[in-house]
Amino acid sequence: MWLFDGEKVPRIRVPPPGPKAQALLERDQQVMSPSYTRIYPLVVERASGCVVQDVDGNLFLDFTAGIAVTSTGHCHPYVTAAIKDQADKLLHMSGTDFYYEPEIALAERLAALAPGPGTKRVFFTNSGAESLEAALKLARWHTGRPRAIAFFGAFHGRTYGAMSLSGSKLAHRRGFAPLVPEIHHAPFPRDCPGCEFAAECQCVRHIEDTLLKRVAPPEEVAAIFVEPIQGEGGYYVPPPGFLPALRQLCDRYGILLVADEVQTGMGRTGKMFAVEHWNVMPDIICLAKGIASGLPLGAMIARAEIMDWPSGSHASTFGGNPVSCRAALATIDLLEQGLMANAAERGRQLREGLLRLQNRFPHLIARVRGLGLMVALDVLREGQLSTALRDEVVQTAFRRGLLLLGCGDAAVRFCPPLCVTSEQVQLAVQLLAEVFQEVTSRRHLCTWVS
Repeated sequence: MWLFDGEKVPRIRVPPPGPKAQALLERDQQVMSPSYTRIYPLVVERASGCVVQDVDGNLFLDFTAGIAVTSTGHCHPYVTAAIKDQADKLLHMSGTDFYYEPEIALAERLAALAPGPGTKRVFFTNSGAESLEAALKLARWHTGRPRAIAFFGAFHGRTYGAMSLSGSKLAHRRGFAPLVPEIHHAPFPRDCPGCEFAAECQCVRHIEDTLLKRVAPPEEVAAIFVEPIQGEGGYYVPPPGFLPALRQLCDRYGILLVADEVQTGMGRTGKMFAVEHWNVMPDIICLAKGIASGLPLGAMIARAEIMDWPSGSHASTFGGNPVSCRAALATIDLLEQGLMANAAERGRQLREGLLRLQNRFPHLIARVRGLGLMVALDVLREGQLSTALRDEVVQTAFRRGLLLLGCGDAAVRFCPPLCVTSEQVQLAVQLLAEVFQEVTSRRHLCTWVS
């Protein structure tokens, strides 16, 4: 067990939702949008590192990081010190109209970190969706081309441009047509058995032999948008040849390659940017989520010659907020000082632990996959992917004090803070084994009763 203020974690004092949580849930239902996708009744009071405490005193081991956001852990003292220091100096002055040092310093840092030679420029946003919107606008502006290509299974956000690029779930699109026009989708290599080399990638061949020959003239395609590892779509890691082949395709036709690193970036996969695993250099990189360890911030990094739009063509009142920029600078410090390496090592440990669980529960678990601390497994029922059983696993884990999320068709994803320890990974695997054992016993009982 892991200790939090001297207490064992997880610790469930009151089955959630407890009385305080229930009271807040009732208030929430009166005033909050029903569009929010609440997974289970967790009402958080405070958190530290990889531990979350709810309002009724229950302690949970957090393997969600607020949907891959609190990269350095909840309330890391180095990050909170930077936030407090900046809050005493300047909260806001709008970096698209004026100047302040934290925004400039962060842009310098990100431009230096982005893969590839040459000068980079940075545009700051408030979220991942805004970063994708900015990239779509910039790609169209710079190339003078109207079309874009994205992938089935991709999730790029819920604003109109980002939603139009997405191809993950009907719930994201149903009822919102017409969407942004001239965006085409191609298969993502989630099930390709080979594709070791760029020339063998069938999904990229599909783009060239089908989309570019039948519906999207290449001279009209501004950019191809891709998640280096699909996030919401299921945490699918592409085969080795895919991203290099995509880069080569873009180079052949003068198409920009845009990497959506909103979930994969900022050290989550064990490298600062996931594209570095394949030595691929995008023209534009989109960031958000873990960039500021919990504060709202996004960024678009582009080669300087591409970011050539004129003054006033795009802006953001709050993007590059000085407090968020200070949090991001502190986050990068911590990533470079060891958290990124820890993500790689703990990710290997987690995958090995989940593979052992798969051997123990082969009828329930399939396809353990991931890089760094971006890991997933599929849940099976009678040999088929089961969304319902996946959801039951996530709910059972919550009741036992382990916070998890689903993704894709029937996957459980593991995206803990990058400060997670070896002991906490071991504990999470142990708790998950208890969850699968409970699910198995419950279903055997139901079968016997029926």
